[in-house]
Amino acid sequence: MDLKKEIREIPDYPKEGINFKDVTTLFKNKEAMKYVTDTISDNFKGKGITKVVGLEARGFIFGGAVANELDAGFVPIRKKGKLPSKIVSETYDLEYGTDSVEMHVDALSKDDVVLIHDDLLATGGTAMAALKLAQKCGVEKIYFSFLCDLEFINTPNKELLKEFETQTLVKYQ
Repeated sequence: MDLKKEIREIPDYPKEGINFKDVTTLFKNKEAMKYVTDTISDNFKGKGITKVVGLEARGFIFGGAVANELDAGFVPIRKKGKLPSKIVSETYDLEYGTDSVEMHVDALSKDDVVLIHDDLLATGGTAMAALKLAQKCGVEKIYFSFLCDLEFINTPNKELLKEFETQTLVKYQ
């Protein structure tokens, strides 16, 4: 399936010069949803995944579906201030400033095998923050899954992610 045909591109959003990849158009296509869920799940079956970690917010959609297919738990990583219990947090750099993501401190344990999923890999900042959160919980075996990778963006974070087995379904060069 050509997933690029299912992803709407919006020029100059959220600011001039950015060609935004809107995956919400893919979500409304049940065949595309099934294809993505099955492809990610099939790739990680047999790896012993015990938890799928999804990054807010679009990472929740396939993260939850993949967790179900892998017979694993699902753990949300949220933006700052959204979780009600004791949290662990990680701050990461943005183009102009910083942001933070959080996870419940008891969401993962050292015995978990974790698949971190997000819809888009751009600079790798949120992916690295998720990795650090999992590592703070003692997790040693970690995999990554992304719907899209903006390969034309090269950063040190993306270089570090190459140390981990990663699946990406759509690549933009």
